[in-house]
Amino acid sequence: MSKSRMKSLVVVEKLMRSFQSLVGVLLLLGVCCPSAQAESVNWNQFRGPNGAGIAAGFKPPLKIVADQAAWKTPLPPGKSSPVLWRDRVFLTGVEGDRLATLALDAKSGKVLWKRLAPETPLERVHRANSVAASTPCVDENHVYVYFGSYGLLCYDHEGLEQWKKPIPTPKSVYGVATSPILHGQRLILVLDDDANLQGSRLSRSKVIALDKTTGEPVWETPRPYNRGVWSTPMIWKHESGTELVVLGNGRVYGYEPATGQERWHVGGFSREPIAVPVAGNGQLYVSVAMQGGRGDVKLDPEPFWVAMLHFDRNGDGRIGRDEITKDFTSPFRPELPPGHPGFGRPLSNDPAQRRKQQNDLFDWRDKNKDGFWTKEEFTADMRVGRGQPNLASIRAGGRGDITESHVMWNLRRGIPEIPSPVFHSGRLYMVRSGGTLSCVRTDTGEVIYRERLGATGQYSASPVIADDHVYLVSNRGVLTVVKCGDEFKVTHQADLGVPVSATPAMDEDSLYLRTDDALLAFR
Repeated sequence: MSKSRMKSLVVVEKLMRSFQSLVGVLLLLGVCCPSAQAESVNWNQFRGPNGAGIAAGFKPPLKIVADQAAWKTPLPPGKSSPVLWRDRVFLTGVEGDRLATLALDAKSGKVLWKRLAPETPLERVHRANSVAASTPCVDENHVYVYFGSYGLLCYDHEGLEQWKKPIPTPKSVYGVATSPILHGQRLILVLDDDANLQGSRLSRSKVIALDKTTGEPVWETPRPYNRGVWSTPMIWKHESGTELVVLGNGRVYGYEPATGQERWHVGGFSREPIAVPVAGNGQLYVSVAMQGGRGDVKLDPEPFWVAMLHFDRNGDGRIGRDEITKDFTSPFRPELPPGHPGFGRPLSNDPAQRRKQQNDLFDWRDKNKDGFWTKEEFTADMRVGRGQPNLASIRAGGRGDITESHVMWNLRRGIPEIPSPVFHSGRLYMVRSGGTLSCVRTDTGEVIYRERLGATGQYSASPVIADDHVYLVSNRGVLTVVKCGDEFKVTHQADLGVPVSATPAMDEDSLYLRTDDALLAFR
């Protein structure tokens, strides 16, 4: 055989071996990738992956029985939602005057560890809020916790502290509730502050990014004109790139995640944003109710008058001055009971000052000064909240003020006050307090349906989606499961009999619900 022939055979043999190695690698990747991808899907922050309220492939139970939880673990009080990484659940609470982070075994509910934050004065919060309201975020190595009263703490999964960063407590009329998020190597947190000077570019409000491994600052961007809000940011990935989306009072902003540089903003939102923006079909969807919680531009006065009849002790269909009680006020949220901190116009805790405010309020509506409110007098001037409720669809690619150029449509009815919307298959689902679910077509903003769930009261928990079903839970603890699609169909409803204000968490086969004093797992 000639030398040239032998060299050719050697080359061919080497090419064949290289090809076989490549095929082997590809086959290995083909086997391993789906598993690795499945393992990477964890309910790792507020409302799950990227705050979207949905995780593909999860199938928690569609039907539950209240007293048949797989486990129930008592917890210190708090409003934070549970998060998961593989077989561990993380959340926060407050024990007396100490802030606490807990880790539980997801299979048994056993408390694996509890760590107390450094002693610190606790911030003042609204009675409907908690000093443990912000939800942690977690990755494969660490859990990151934010307390408005202290700042940031980082633990490993065994509870060993990795770093801590005290942060001055932002001033907020209701108390801090925003949650941190992760993006690559960065831990991102919004610190909007009511102490911002109106009309001044001097800013105490800001959004910060830290190195998640060390807690060292990466960038800090001032947010002039922004005051305290309760929304959590999200990452918007679209065909033009990746942006950090932060909802503020009056505007939503897009930032460059690597540097914190502002790219764009959209106006037209009210003063008190709470919901997390969501993305789908290449669009961003941002919802904010009117200040005071109203979700419709056109106000139906009937529920407000019905709520006032609670004070009609003699049943004559009027409200007399002698029927003013301790809880008497003008309602903002008629679905709540009088005496609830969110029911009506805030009044002083000082008895004498409160009585004066109540009398002034009564005199303002008692137009003929006969000492009574009639329905006609009460409904003649219904000024509840400021601004307009707004669900806006925003397309990607803008720079600067893109309110006029990139807003595709607006919807101004059925907008929730606290719960975030959730996107699924070209539809948005939104639940209003009172127990009304709206399904909206995302390409046009058309309301497909708006139906009552048969579970009234306030809704603080955001809806989440799994296995083509929307899970919704009221503050009274009624869980409703609705089939996704254009037709409204309730698959299941169960009364837990205990209050729930935290958003549910999920894994491949379980639903985790935090009540006022416990965490429950259903499989």
